[in-house]
Amino acid sequence: MIYVFDSSPLIVLFKHYYPERFPSLWEKFDSMISARQIISVREVSNELDGHEDRLSAWAGNNKEFFCMPTTEELNFVTEVFRIQHFQALIRRKEQLAGKPVADPFVIAKAKVGECSLVTQETFKENAAKIPNICNHFKIPYVDLETFMKNENWTF
Repeated sequence: MIYVFDSSPLIVLFKHYYPERFPSLWEKFDSMISARQIISVREVSNELDGHEDRLSAWAGNNKEFFCMPTTEELNFVTEVFRIQHFQALIRRKEQLAGKPVADPFVIAKAKVGECSLVTQETFKENAAKIPNICNHFKIPYVDLETFMKNENWTF
């Protein structure tokens, strides 16, 4: 299984799982990245860019982890936004500020690549959130803890 990581599980990993305290977690994480079993998208890197933290530094040094969108993925993003309700995925505040929004791209990467999406977002009735869109398009998704459970990670 290949997993596409949204920004939120990366933030949780880097904020709460210090390499000095969880070395085996980071060995497994790095191994799965090397095997291309964990990937992300360029827009996640853009969301993380500019912060003065360990994650931002890591993202800047691991550009190959963040995939450029394919034509097929861009076409799927268009398909998502054909559904008017899902257009709320990009909030007006982010549009006006010109901030990067990774959600449609991680969804498209998971759909086109037949991957599982890893996000900390939760399903909320009638919302335009990653889990809602994944459910609509039958894209598997899990949170970080379920990802670790699925991979039999224990520490």
